[in-house]
Amino acid sequence: MRASDPRTSDQPVLPSLAAHGQTRRLTLTGAAGTVGWCRDHTRRALHDWGWLPTDDPDQQARADDVLIVVSELVTNASRHAGGPEQLVLHATPRLLRIEVIDRLVTPPQPRQPHSPGRVGGHGLYTVALLASRWGTTPHDDLPGKAVWAEFDIPDSRTPA
Repeated sequence: MRASDPRTSDQPVLPSLAAHGQTRRLTLTGAAGTVGWCRDHTRRALHDWGWLPTDDPDQQARADDVLIVVSELVTNASRHAGGPEQLVLHATPRLLRIEVIDRLVTPPQPRQPHSPGRVGGHGLYTVALLASRWGTTPHDDLPGKAVWAEFDIPDSRTPA
């Protein structure tokens, strides 16, 4: 491996970020195309944070997973929670957190039993498979909640 290979470096995967990270917010108005707007916003953030573009297939796969999770969370808020109000992305050199905020208090529930052959009902299973973890957090000051997913960012010193 060359010395410039990020897997042999002591630098974090997201070297452009300070240790406390950076937060990006996209306020949503319920207009058509919300999922696409959120994916574009996330893709721009991944570019700014150094995830994209990349020649590393593992890093590209992680970026694709992030975009899929954003799509699933925003779609779920659109279909089941009256629409998303805000997309929040928070990245540190070691973690990426996605939050989709809506006004419905009830937390989402995966369809039970899960049936891979059935049409629909796979969003939260997809999120659970792709993200390191996911959950919900109620708002303290307003009705509603944030549905979130987190991606651990591999230590760049660990060989892939």
